[in-house]
Formats: sequence, C-alpha cells, structure tokens
Amino acid sequence: MAQQELIPSSGKTGIAAAVVRIVAIIGALVFAAPILLIFITAFKPDSEIVDFRGILPQSPTLQNFHEILGSPEEIPIARWFGNSLLISTLTTALVLTVDSLAAYGLARLNLPGKRWVLGVIVATLMVPGQILLVPVYLILNRLGWLDSPLALIVPAGAGAFGVFLLHQFFLNIPKDLEEAAALDGCSRFGIFLHVALPLSMPALATLGIFTFIGSWNDFLGPLVFLDSVDKYTLPVGIALFQTSYYAEYGLTLAASVLCTLPVMIVFLRFQRHIIQGIALTGLKD
Repeated sequence: MAQQELIPSSGKTGIAAAVVRIVAIIGALVFAAPILLIFITAFKPDSEIVDFRGILPQSPTLQNFHEILGSPEEIPIARWFGNSLLISTLTTALVLTVDSLAAYGLARLNLPGKRWVLGVIVATLMVPGQILLVPVYLILNRLGWLDSPLALIVPAGAGAFGVFLLHQFFLNIPKDLEEAAALDGCSRFGIFLHVALPLSMPALATLGIFTFIGSWNDFLGPLVFLDSVDKYTLPVGIALFQTSYYAEYGLTLAASVLCTLPVMIVFLRFQRHIIQGIALTGLKD
C-alpha cells in the first residue's frame, strides 16, 4: 500500500515540475523575443525594415554597423563605449572595496551601535535615487567634479545594497577560521584580506556583476552630471544619436545592439556566480 501511494505522488510531482519548466520557458521566450528581434532587425537594410517581409532578413547586411563605427567624428560611439567601460570598471572596483570593508566591520568588529548603523544603511535603500540628484549635484559642483568621470564613480561608493549583501555573507563565515588565523599572528586586516574575502567570492562576484551592469545602463546620472558630448557614456550617447537619426531605423537598432551586447555577455558569462551568490547569502548555520 505504501508503494502504491508513492507512485501517484511521484507522478504528480513530475507533472508539476514539467508544468513549471514549460511556464518558465514561455516566460523566458516572452522576455527574450524583443531583444532577439532587435538583434535580427539590425542586420536588415532600411528597405526591409520599412517594408516588413518577415522576421529573418532576406538580404543580411553589416552596412548599419559599418556606418556607425566608420564615422567617429559624427558618431563617436567608440569614445562613448570607452567612457562607459572606464566608468563601469572603476565604479565596480570602488564599490567592492568600500562595501566589503564596511560590511566586514559591521559584521565582525565590536563597534558601538553597529546594529543601528546597519539599520540606517539598509533604510536608505527605500529612498529613491532621484531625490538625491539635487544635493549630489550641488556637492559635485562645489568639488569641481561636474563633467568628469569622478561625478559618476565616487558617489556610487555610498551604495547600501552591497553593504547589506556582503554583511549577510560575512556572518556565515565560521569564526573558528578567523580565530585560527589570529593565533597564527594574522592581523585583523590580514584576516579580512586572506580569510574573509576569499571565502566570500560568490557574493563579491554577484555584487560586482550587478554594479557593473547598473553603472553601464545608468542614464540619468550621466545625463545630469556630464555636459561634453565626448564625455558621454554609451546610453546617453545612443539617446543623443537617436534624436538625430530617428528616421534611420537600421542605424538606431545597430547602435542599440552595440549598447546592449556587452551587458548581455557579462550576464551570460557570470550568471552562475549570480545564482550562487544569491543562494548562499542570508543562509545561517
């Protein structure tokens, strides 16, 4: 009787798992379809885009990409790409450094009122970033950092999400490992550098990927804090490009592909680290 009762149960479990997979696949296709359509249409000539004849291009061409990349004076997309890459990389490095130090201090050091400090830091996550634009602008203007990469890199170091994420991960590191390192003569900073950081690589990778993608896709910050066209990042430059070439559909879609492709590559390459970091963060022994 027990075996007969288990068979229907396992059958229902298999059907439920199959339904979940089908729903997940359908949802993934719904979200991926517009992106795939943009990539495919970017290889079409304007005649096929205006006169729609099918999803796949009948005469695939790279002319749209050649026109964008071949006119650096008129369309400095390579310069915008370099600006985005520089700002995103430095922002990621700064966030990982500042947030890891702050999170480790709040998780491991006997600091007075650290629970209140962590609570205030987490509470800032509920403050919309748009509210801070005016005071941040005034501070950057006083420092003379407007229209420079520093206006986008330095304020990002005050993010609260990374502190909360890494704080939860540092709490899961066994204290026995740190005590053993201390007995071997390792300093507190040495313990942080040689014990805590290597063990928290999944969380650091997750935070680094989120920070890089967020900085790369940031539109409002560069639009407000940057004035020179040659200092624009790729999202703002593409928006400026679209206002001038709004009727050139092939060029606009090709520019969108160049802006989206690096982020997609980063996400697809490191998605395993994202899942691992999110899964491990917050678990407690």
